[in-house]
Amino acid sequence: MAFGRSTLLSVLAVAAVAGAVTAAAALFLVPRVAAGSALAATDPAVALPRAVRITTTAPPPPPLVVHVGGAVVQPGLVQLPDGARVADAVAAAGGLRPDADAGRLNLAEKLRDGARLYVLAVGEAVVPPVAGQVGTPGANPGSTGTGDDTGGGPVDLNTATEAELDALPGVGPATAAAIVAHRGTIGRFSSVEQLADVRGIGPAKLETLRPLVRV
Repeated sequence: MAFGRSTLLSVLAVAAVAGAVTAAAALFLVPRVAAGSALAATDPAVALPRAVRITTTAPPPPPLVVHVGGAVVQPGLVQLPDGARVADAVAAAGGLRPDADAGRLNLAEKLRDGARLYVLAVGEAVVPPVAGQVGTPGANPGSTGTGDDTGGGPVDLNTATEAELDALPGVGPATAAAIVAHRGTIGRFSSVEQLADVRGIGPAKLETLRPLVRV
């Protein structure tokens, strides 16, 4: 099929116009693509997807099991949440009996798992010892209060209650309270010698207590 000269010229003109349009579109789009790439490189919100926060929940600590005895309404084992204090244990045991010597308790002291809390009655001077200690046949630990001390070993100055300290020779209720108050002021005893800083403890009493206490 033969084309005339005019038809050929028309076809060439249309091709030229199409080429010009394509070139113009390329010149228009290239800067926009380049600008978009530069924006994506400099703006993290464009370059990266939004971060997803992942949270994990730690299991709660196991409860404390404490033996509460002495002048309480319901002596026996009680379960308490981690971080519980002496006041919580007394409440879980039904509260104090009318004859309880509440002034010799440190209600704010924290408890530990497996502790024995014995509430002295008025006129009761010494906490009775326990019959024995698990894993130590024939032992007579005499565990008292919230500490882990035994009758055959020294009393820990950093965990002993006022009742435990009061049971030491030469330490009465006032000195025991002063030791606990000083412990609360300094945070904890780092040496037995720090007892000399407690009101009511002089050099002679310190020498008497030295083999009976520890930190």
